[in-house]
Amino acid sequence: MLLKIGFRNILRNGRRSAITGLAVAVGAVALLVFGAFQAYIFAGLQTQAVQRAGHLTVFRDGYFLYGAGNPAAYGIDDYQQVMATIAADPVLKPLINVMTPTLTLYGIAGNFEGENDAAKTFFGVGVIPSDRERMRQWDEYGASRPYVPDMRLADNDDTRGILGAGLARILNLCAPLKVANCPAPPAAKPDPAPTQQQDFSDLVRNDITSAADPDAKMPRIDLLAATAGGAPNVVSLYVSGAEPQSVKEVDDNYVGMHLALAQQLLYGRGEHKVTGIVLQLHRSEDMAAARARLVALFKQKGLDLEIRDFADLTPEYAQILNFFRAIFLFIAVIMGVIVLFAVVNTMTMTVMERTNEIGTTRAMGVRRSGIRRQFLLEGSLLGAIGATLGVLLAAVIALAVNHFGLSWTPPGNANPVPLRLYLFNGGPLILGTWLGLVLVATIAALIPANRAAKLPVVDALRHV
Repeated sequence: MLLKIGFRNILRNGRRSAITGLAVAVGAVALLVFGAFQAYIFAGLQTQAVQRAGHLTVFRDGYFLYGAGNPAAYGIDDYQQVMATIAADPVLKPLINVMTPTLTLYGIAGNFEGENDAAKTFFGVGVIPSDRERMRQWDEYGASRPYVPDMRLADNDDTRGILGAGLARILNLCAPLKVANCPAPPAAKPDPAPTQQQDFSDLVRNDITSAADPDAKMPRIDLLAATAGGAPNVVSLYVSGAEPQSVKEVDDNYVGMHLALAQQLLYGRGEHKVTGIVLQLHRSEDMAAARARLVALFKQKGLDLEIRDFADLTPEYAQILNFFRAIFLFIAVIMGVIVLFAVVNTMTMTVMERTNEIGTTRAMGVRRSGIRRQFLLEGSLLGAIGATLGVLLAAVIALAVNHFGLSWTPPGNANPVPLRLYLFNGGPLILGTWLGLVLVATIAALIPANRAAKLPVVDALRHV
């Protein structure tokens, strides 16, 4: 009966109640649409990080903090045995999608094949191409663009590699690699004191045995680095393509190559090691369990290794998450204040219009708590109706955006990806928004409800 009376009272002034409910609905739509976009951003960031660096990476202890200065000194000894130990573990085996070794190194890349010689420091990553391809197919949340196989690296050819588009531009390889949006460099000023040009050709002939040119059309560059023993070493890399990177500093320095070529450059004729063992899991939910098991396994085997997850390796991931959470909180506060004032105004007007009715009800024996309960229920109903309408409108918007096939380039991506709203993937978002707005509407009705409950019966009866 109380609920029925509450609905009737709301409909007594339908226009005012509709405006208040619409204000609540707008608040719900704003929170749900942005929350769904935020969930999509989080899924996209995680997908990009996991495709590139896996969920977990095993390093030699100390590499994460100090290895960038001397990667060769922090190589993992007998890494193949470590990988075999991980692969044989009954707990980890069903969790792992891809396990692959990687090698990070630094050096100087030079192009001395054309008329305009150029050299640049580089950041190199040695990978196993087939494992790299399998990792790029991971898409647990459906936040990635359709996968296109990359044939520029091959397991059976360790002489081929790729460059960041910026590094290709710096090394004057835009034309042979067909790099888009690559202007010609300005004319160089003549050197007043020319010196004899020195390239890496002698070191190449003396220090390595390179495979024959797999494709005469591929440009060749020379990579110079210091080996683990401190001696200079040079290898030739045939560039099969340029791949834009999301950050300019990385784009201007990135070289991707076969693991075997990276090991040859960094370790020469010595023992070949790797700087990391990447583990990509089937599900992100298993990351904590896999990490705990790896820690226990390494401790049991006495291995001097540490585990880092993708959030440790990409600090911007946590920064972007915190940024979007702060924006969501800001929007939630604004929408909450709007709903609060809208409901307070509506319920205050309702109390003023029904003062005689309140006096009559009190004279018939209804207690103050009953009056207070009645107005609180009406405020809750306004919030519930508005929040429900907002959920329905947000669902329509999300379906429309997901259906239209829109695309955009989010932070951390070099290429456009589909634009989606993950509204239906987040049950807590919908339920939390609905309950939050109903709670705010109920709290807003508390002040007018207290005022109505405290009206003296005699004054309320003679109110005009």
